[in-house]
Amino acid sequence: MASVWVGTRGTIRDYTGFNASKDAETVRKAIRGIGTDEKTLIDILTERSNAQRQLIAKEYRAASGKDLKDDLKSDLSGNLEHVMVALVTPPAVFDAKQLKKSMKGSGTNEKALIEILASRTSKQMKEVSQAYYTVYKKSLGDDLSSDTSGDFRKALLTLADGRRDENVKVDEHLAKEDAQVLYNAGEKKWGTDEDKFTEILCLRSIAQLKLTFDEYRNISKKTLEESIQGEMSGHFEDLLLAIVQCVNNTPAFFAERLHQSLKGAGTDEFTLNRIMVSRSEIDLLDIRAEYKKHYGCSLYSAIKSDTSGDYETTLLRICGGDD
Repeated sequence: MASVWVGTRGTIRDYTGFNASKDAETVRKAIRGIGTDEKTLIDILTERSNAQRQLIAKEYRAASGKDLKDDLKSDLSGNLEHVMVALVTPPAVFDAKQLKKSMKGSGTNEKALIEILASRTSKQMKEVSQAYYTVYKKSLGDDLSSDTSGDFRKALLTLADGRRDENVKVDEHLAKEDAQVLYNAGEKKWGTDEDKFTEILCLRSIAQLKLTFDEYRNISKKTLEESIQGEMSGHFEDLLLAIVQCVNNTPAFFAERLHQSLKGAGTDEFTLNRIMVSRSEIDLLDIRAEYKKHYGCSLYSAIKSDTSGDYETTLLRICGGDD
């Protein structure tokens, strides 16, 4: 069965001539030796696809009776540990854990919730919800509910349900109708009917929304993005804008998030690791192209100047090349 987590524009692909038990043995030696051999771990884990890493982890457990993830955790530390553990985690479980981390503790990381929920497909979200329940014995919806409120909560829950239409066929009549509904719900009236925005932006297919956005521009003489910025506020506004950006150009959306995580004082490794790992087999090549186009330097050079050591090496390997 084709994985919903693998696209055609990734930097990491299946390794040819892959041998899970041989890799597991090499990894075991790299961890077990006196002092960890990080170079070998990086070589193997960044050159194999996630599906292959799962097979390595399986062989590793069979040979050593231990969990590869746990051994990496106890042997590595800091950012290198986080990115290596992310690499050996199945994608749906990784998203589930990132969502959990964004909700627990003293404050909610709304940016991370928005990034994940706005960019994943329905099929991916169904797997994430399932993984979330398996790992935490609680439903993702319940946790989102107790951590957020209002229209923001409503929209997040709709996305978490994974009910977005995945049909590639578009309905022109519906696009005109939806565009008019959005116009009437926002620009045209006093006060905004937020539910209409949530319903259309969280449930219609991506192709359908592209057409709706064009129709919207015809009716209102401005982009939907401009209208949302004028009508909405807070996290709800941020979420709707993220959905619009993902519909228009998902790689550009991630390029912007990466740029924010790398610029300014201090690197946001939580975001950087998540995007690099979770897009590495989907569209990281396109993200790299968008990064270069918008920010005038390559993603590779931005990572290079902002990180160091084995952590830098790992991220550059995932990045896959300089542009």
